[in-house]
Amino acid sequence: MKTRKLIYTLAVAAVTALSGCSDFLDIEPNDTIVGENFYQTESDFQAATAPLYNKVWFDFNDKFYYALGDGRANNLYAPYSDYIYPFTDLTETGLTGPLVSAWQSLYVVIQQSNLVIIGITDSEVEEETKQPYIAEARFMRGTAYWYLASLWGNVILCEDPNKLVNNPIVNTHPVEDVFEFAMRDLEYAAKYLPETPYQDGRLTRYSAYGMLSRIYLSFSGYSSNPNSGTRSQTYLDMAKKAAEIAIEQGPYALMEDYADLFMLDEQNNSESMFALQWVSGDNLYGVGNTQQAYFACDSEITGDDGAWGYWTRASYDILTEYDRADLRRRETWMGYGDHYDYINKAGGGFTYDKTDQACNVKKGVVGSNKDDSRIFYMNSSLNTYMLRLAEIYLIYAEATLGNSSSTTDATALEYFNTVRKRAGLQEVTEITFEDIRRERRVELCMEGQYWYDLVRWAYYKQQEVINYITAQDRGTVTPFTYDGTSNTLAIDTSRDPGTRAVGNVDSSIFLLPYPESEVVQNPLLKADPVAYEFAEERITDLF
Repeated sequence: MKTRKLIYTLAVAAVTALSGCSDFLDIEPNDTIVGENFYQTESDFQAATAPLYNKVWFDFNDKFYYALGDGRANNLYAPYSDYIYPFTDLTETGLTGPLVSAWQSLYVVIQQSNLVIIGITDSEVEEETKQPYIAEARFMRGTAYWYLASLWGNVILCEDPNKLVNNPIVNTHPVEDVFEFAMRDLEYAAKYLPETPYQDGRLTRYSAYGMLSRIYLSFSGYSSNPNSGTRSQTYLDMAKKAAEIAIEQGPYALMEDYADLFMLDEQNNSESMFALQWVSGDNLYGVGNTQQAYFACDSEITGDDGAWGYWTRASYDILTEYDRADLRRRETWMGYGDHYDYINKAGGGFTYDKTDQACNVKKGVVGSNKDDSRIFYMNSSLNTYMLRLAEIYLIYAEATLGNSSSTTDATALEYFNTVRKRAGLQEVTEITFEDIRRERRVELCMEGQYWYDLVRWAYYKQQEVINYITAQDRGTVTPFTYDGTSNTLAIDTSRDPGTRAVGNVDSSIFLLPYPESEVVQNPLLKADPVAYEFAEERITDLF
């Protein structure tokens, strides 16, 4: 009874806060539902799962999403941002704020998902009605555990929140078990989620196949020897097959214009396979996308003082990756002369003219409330992409390449070149790992992904990745200029390079420290992990 009341309280609070959002967040709570009356209908299930698309992810999305995924990967240069530079400089500790918040947020996702799973499982509604919503919660839980495995390795697996409440001092479980737990959750989701979203923005079984392709690809390289140089062919094949199913059978299609992906009018578009669903408004906290406030470089953009991105800029290293013809640069980074007619509409649009700044962030920057009623001080309703189809195209290509030095596979080339053609680039006739590494970095830049690419690479070629990061020379601040009208990057010889104190680049950088507050409460976090006892058989009929 206590569990059901807690779920009901969270669900109703979230649904009430999300009034006026996209379709599935418009569910009206039934105020007569109390205790045992909840989880009696499909609409109850929809209300319970709705918060899993935003509120529980808020502290992960607020800063950590990009500070880790892009900052630690050296896409971002933010010398005065205490929530980015510790990651870029490889100097974070267990006290670093966004790190602590992300750990807590991911476990909120997990425990809220657990409560939903328990509540629906215990319901007397027919099994076929329950399964898609249990699958929805298991998708969220599995995704959260993939992040935890990628970032911290050995972590605590939990299917019953009450057990941790009653005894929070427990051992972690080995990273191999965490990966398997995540895969089991996503495999269940791939079997039982609907083929098409039952409400705008919801997951489908092909969302699960797509996420599985990412996790299979990650795990294919994991072994006891991080310098083995090879990946498991079994998991490479599984990644390829899961990607193929998501692409060929799913309801998704690549957007024609890359710029449209980041427009408020194109939310839940044909390419979006899993996105966090945010809600904007006055006095709303915890359900809106705050990234514009951290990225916008000028109050002319936001119409208020919520524009703190003056020193949040593209690194020299990332700008060297863009071909001059690449259309994605303008939609990711503002360069001198770039004009955006949908920002500051009343003033004739916004033209980036800050020659001293090189490039500021564009993704996530959408304008002011005068431009669009879905934008408010420090929040907008712009979705956060967690998975989109272009990534699945690139996963298919990488899984096909596998352990080979190159591939000319026709299907892999078709998918790879489809992504390139949209970016205005020429097709290639052969694909190497370096081609895929660069394409993923540029396509998904400022979408919180590149550090996880480096971790995946380090699972089987750790020294190669250490050498790669060392060669980024993060301790040197290269002064440069960037002309957006000609897409020309140049080192500014009129200024001397700066320096930064950077942590050691060695094998330790591939795992984050546990939050200090968590270690104090549970000293066993630093003890040896113990094997997890799985209670169910793994689903084997997905392919």
